[in-house]
Amino acid sequence: MSAIQPFRDKMQRAGVSEPAIRAFERAYAQLATGETAMLPEDAISPVESLPNADALPGAAPEEIGGLLAQCAVLKLNGGLGTSMGLDRAKSLLEVRPGVTFLDLIARQVAHFRETTGANVRFLLMNSFSTSADTRAFLARHPGLGDADEIELLQNKTPKIDAATLAPVEWPANPEFEWCPPGHGDLYPVLAGSGALDRLLAAGVRTLFVSNSDNLGATLDPKLLKWFAGSGAPFAMEVTARTPSDRKGGHLAQRESGLLLRESAQCPDADLGSFQDIGRHRFFNTNNLWLRLDRLSEALAAAGGFLPLPVIQNRKTVDSRDKKSTAVYQLETAMGAAIECFPDATAIVVPRTRFAPVKTTGDLLTLRSDAYVIGEDGGVQLAPERGGIPPRVDLDDHYKLVDQLEAALVDGAPSLKNCDSLKISGPVALSSAVIFEGDVVVTNPPSARATIPPGVYSGSVAPG
Repeated sequence: MSAIQPFRDKMQRAGVSEPAIRAFERAYAQLATGETAMLPEDAISPVESLPNADALPGAAPEEIGGLLAQCAVLKLNGGLGTSMGLDRAKSLLEVRPGVTFLDLIARQVAHFRETTGANVRFLLMNSFSTSADTRAFLARHPGLGDADEIELLQNKTPKIDAATLAPVEWPANPEFEWCPPGHGDLYPVLAGSGALDRLLAAGVRTLFVSNSDNLGATLDPKLLKWFAGSGAPFAMEVTARTPSDRKGGHLAQRESGLLLRESAQCPDADLGSFQDIGRHRFFNTNNLWLRLDRLSEALAAAGGFLPLPVIQNRKTVDSRDKKSTAVYQLETAMGAAIECFPDATAIVVPRTRFAPVKTTGDLLTLRSDAYVIGEDGGVQLAPERGGIPPRVDLDDHYKLVDQLEAALVDGAPSLKNCDSLKISGPVALSSAVIFEGDVVVTNPPSARATIPPGVYSGSVAPG
């Protein structure tokens, strides 16, 4: 029996789609033969210039109507937010009191349909961990459509025993034997679920994809018009890297076209160049535009998946037990598909189209007045920010959402005029606290101290 057969059997028993199984087989073969997705600095070149969304002409209603009728929106909704202590879909986290990410997404879709008259199709890609909670929550928004029509379900792939390269076994909790394959699974999901064929049959030509925790990523008619006119099969929205983005993936190029390099693909010797934001100036927002007929052709040619670079993550089968069996988790990123299309393109967008929540510091910023939430559900940086969010660094007293919320019982502080905020030690904040400029709050860890109402800058020692 070949080494891959036990994996294929296990995935088939679990109902994993054939395209996803083929994608895993390819990834496993790379692991077994020692092939990696490493991209040394001398194999790539920086991207010097790109079209800029700010320079695009507006889109008149009469010219955009036909394009909207051929467009669908898909939100990636597979993340649990476990790094912040969540055990449910991150999109169900409150952005403001009583208002979740998914509430705002629903408000955005409803507003767009009402103001344009276009019944733009809406899809969510859930994981096996987020499906049940999200489907139950969708009952609050019947206008979005039936959950069975909205949901695409992400595949799951087996964890690999690092010592034997066989499927790991963990009888104490068999669910720990599985992992999500990364959002590069979008492409096998579209093919294996039949969703791609259904969209094409319905006349949908363009798919706009973004993360559910990025509320800045709304369907922009101006960008839709640009993408349709470009003739490109794939476009990535990028924005200028700042010091806080230096560890994130960046856009690069080689003779065959554009590519995305993630930190896990960078040799240690090249980390300096990887983090040089003057050299590699653009990072992926994970807002993507796909031309579905071209995607269908590429998927058919490769067996229902795209040959994406594979990230080989070394972990333990029980992530909470570092002494449990060492495993490999094989993942792909959907933005990496840019290298699968030689004529793919990218466009520089304002920072306002990138407002994800990856940490409690991001959540604090989003809950503050540094961001403004419109009646249409859109999220924008406050005008005072000049297009750049404040840098927020919270210590381990605020690593989890419930720890942050314990500090914000009386509301989030004002950050609209704050350049950076660093908090060490337990403190209680309120909406009457105003931080300006660069602020460092330090309190001994023995007891929580309340910061009184007022304006603060520089060093603050409330204890």
